[in-house]
Amino acid sequence: MSDKMRWRYGDTNPVMAAVDSSTVIEIGDLVWQDADDAKPASSQSDHASETANQAAFAQKFLGVAMQRSRNGDTAPIRVATTGVFEFDCPSDTFELGDLIGADENTAGNALLDQQVAGVSASQYAIGRVAKQQSDPVTNILVDIRSTVMTGGVAGSSPSGV
Repeated sequence: MSDKMRWRYGDTNPVMAAVDSSTVIEIGDLVWQDADDAKPASSQSDHASETANQAAFAQKFLGVAMQRSRNGDTAPIRVATTGVFEFDCPSDTFELGDLIGADENTAGNALLDQQVAGVSASQYAIGRVAKQQSDPVTNILVDIRSTVMTGGVAGSSPSGV
């Protein structure tokens, strides 16, 4: 996926995150913290089911990449830890406050870097719907909450707890 600025409004409370030189991150990617480095959602190892993948990602969710990191780059990147972002999603309707998590690819073996889906419980969530959609839509406004930096969505716990 190519760079896509997904931020729409609200405070982003950015952090500067280290990135391994071999990791490629695009603007708009959902990123997680792997030890001391940011990585895109798709780089998380497969946990054998969509909900297990979503739960593992939510526990280490850092935020949304506001800068890119190309192969070979060693400079830290800016990552938004809060704010409202517009993401692609499977066609669905949404109510304010609905829980949202990272979406899985069609093969069922990896998360998508720039797509989200509704989830059933806060342990899978990285944010909540910020605009009601009573007709089916394929993009949604999501108020994200970094688990690493803010404790995540209500009912979830920070990384390492």
